Amino acid sequence: MLDQLAELEDPAGLTEQQGTGVTVTLTDAPRNVDGRYPADASPDDLVVHQQDVQSVLNAMWAGGAEAISMQDQRIVATSAPRCIGNTLLLHGRTYSPPYVITALGDSAKIAASLDAEPGVRIFKQYSTRYGLGFTQQVGSELTVPAYTGGAAAR
Repeated sequence: MLDQLAELEDPAGLTEQQGTGVTVTLTDAPRNVDGRYPADASPDDLVVHQQDVQSVLNAMWAGGAEAISMQDQRIVATSAPRCIGNTLLLHGRTYSPPYVITALGDSAKIAASLDAEPGVRIFKQYSTRYGLGFTQQVGSELTVPAYTGGAAAR
């Protein structure tokens, strides 16, 4: 029985993973040199939203990611990143931007999936227009930590 449980640790995200992949960083728009935001921007145009984070996560999974982390936490089937005001809540912890999302797997497939995801494309347009931050880097020695939270109740 314990052997069967040990076999499930890796697919359940309970082991640290290392390898190649892609890291995406999302940031709110900064003020310009005059300390102002673009005159035609609403406050919603200037911040990373939950749907932006979810679009990146969905694209990474669709691109074949084997393991994903956000900030310092493993994303598992029960993970639900939620925006609360101008912060993000993940597994009971609150984070402010920048939001760093790392996916392990075939970096070309993950990058292609990010490029094809409509929500990511819209975020990139807002990045160009209002200065939101979007960086995407390929890495060869990336680490995704093990999930350390409790099991979800059924």
